[in-house]
Amino acid sequence: MDSKELLKKVRKIEIKTRELSQNIFAGEYHSAFKGRGMMFSEVRDYQYGDDVRDIDWNVTARHNKPFVKVYEEERELTVMLLVDMSGSGLFGAVGPEKRDIITEIAATLAFSASQNNDKIGAMFFTDKIEKYIPPRKGKGQILLIIRELLDFKPESSRTNIADAVKYFANASKRRCTAFLISDFIDDSDYKQAMQIARNRHDLMAIQVYDKRDGLMPNVGLIRLADLETGKTQWIDTSSSSTRKQYGKWWYNRQQDMSEVLRSSRVNFVSVSTDDDYVKALKNLFGNRRH
Repeated sequence: MDSKELLKKVRKIEIKTRELSQNIFAGEYHSAFKGRGMMFSEVRDYQYGDDVRDIDWNVTARHNKPFVKVYEEERELTVMLLVDMSGSGLFGAVGPEKRDIITEIAATLAFSASQNNDKIGAMFFTDKIEKYIPPRKGKGQILLIIRELLDFKPESSRTNIADAVKYFANASKRRCTAFLISDFIDDSDYKQAMQIARNRHDLMAIQVYDKRDGLMPNVGLIRLADLETGKTQWIDTSSSSTRKQYGKWWYNRQQDMSEVLRSSRVNFVSVSTDDDYVKALKNLFGNRRH
């Protein structure tokens, strides 16, 4: 992709996702993701009913009348986007490619975080850590992340969520809010990694999938290619038993993923490429307030 085309794509995604974060998620992000605690703001005169533990004894002594400390919520967060860049993200049969939707979701979350004055960073992974963008504030940081999402060429095409989550949990020393965005087509056992990361950080998951990931159409004999391994094989999709077996494989995979995330106390949503991801994100935010 040449620089002019890349700039045009970045600008297009910026306009769409910034508008979404401003008009749709205004207030919801703020209420869903709390700050780290309370920080001192100012002092004021003591009023009847105030907690005596909040009295500032130094100021009280100087003015010879009681003053109390006023606190406000410390809002600033560090937000990390853990983005799956494996080969299966290039699949798109029913809607756009999964990678396109993942990029839009990541950009929307980044702008929402920026409006809240949060730092935002990103980590791209396959079966290895492909790129790490340290958290920073500002529009320039968001545009950098969008540009990398659009133009980054990973070295590997495979997936290992467990290694990615372990790396994140160890690399981020301070507690942060993290969004794991992936299609979760991965055979690695990532349950333990999820549990460790969830104990150290505020971790959420967003699954982006194509409906053809689990629903095989009846189109006769076709040649299927695995975008992660490169292996190909011929499949007779006119066979009802083959289609049923394929659907069962996908159902079991989804059930396993849901069980791992729930048992790890990781809030998550699943959204297909032809559905409204805005609704999915609003559900994710809403679930955190209950």
